[in-house]
Amino acid sequence: MSMLTPDTLVRLETLAREAGAAIMPHYGGPVETELKADRSPVTAADRAAHHVIVAGLTAWDASIPIVSEEGHVPSHDERAGWTHFWLVDPLDGTKEFLKHRDEFTVNIALVEGNAPVLGVVFAPALDRLYVGGRGLGAWKVVHGAAREGLASTPPAPGAPLVVAESRSHPSAELEAYLATVPIARRVQAGSALKFCLVAEGSADIYPRFGPTMEWDSAAGDAVFRYSGRNGERWSPLRYNTPTLTNPPFVIGLPDAGALPWRT
Repeated sequence: MSMLTPDTLVRLETLAREAGAAIMPHYGGPVETELKADRSPVTAADRAAHHVIVAGLTAWDASIPIVSEEGHVPSHDERAGWTHFWLVDPLDGTKEFLKHRDEFTVNIALVEGNAPVLGVVFAPALDRLYVGGRGLGAWKVVHGAAREGLASTPPAPGAPLVVAESRSHPSAELEAYLATVPIARRVQAGSALKFCLVAEGSADIYPRFGPTMEWDSAAGDAVFRYSGRNGERWSPLRYNTPTLTNPPFVIGLPDAGALPWRT
């Protein structure tokens, strides 16, 4: 069964909304929380969304492996032979969730080779959903309204930039980079919504120099890549790497030659 169809986008949207519905009963009040080995928080809401997503993807096609932040993460030796797999962050932006901020998301992406070819980002507290796929374009749905197509373009050379940046993860490296480019405005947001701000044209770039994992980025990266007005947008990110960690990146630039660490 081909996954790159309009019907797939609808099915992916539905699953993300089901995961969001599993999260929301835990939002706004006390919630069971633990610290993982890396000292990041995990809550009962993360686990509830994880179970919904894994069950839904397995029922859809049990032959496709699933890597979820809240599940077993196979070694690179096991993953190296995969041609495609689901990459999931059941609740991206747990810190925002715990602070009762609405900018947390459900992220589900399908990776083929080293690129995401499908992705959905759903912010249940905002009722804002973004979805995209190779050859299918990228779309936004807000408060159940009709789908709105996204059509983004790289910023013009030398133009002042609207910058999407992390609300919870400032860094000296980010400030050093922003000192080198013209800035029109800085917009803070949580979770994968920063990718989506670039995809919808609300921001020009999203620079991130602190540590992130591939499940943090894959779904939003898919929405961004397939939002291009004139074809697929260029992304510096690659997937199914040995450690599943991302390097520093800037989303929204026209190509590798514009990366800030290139000379």
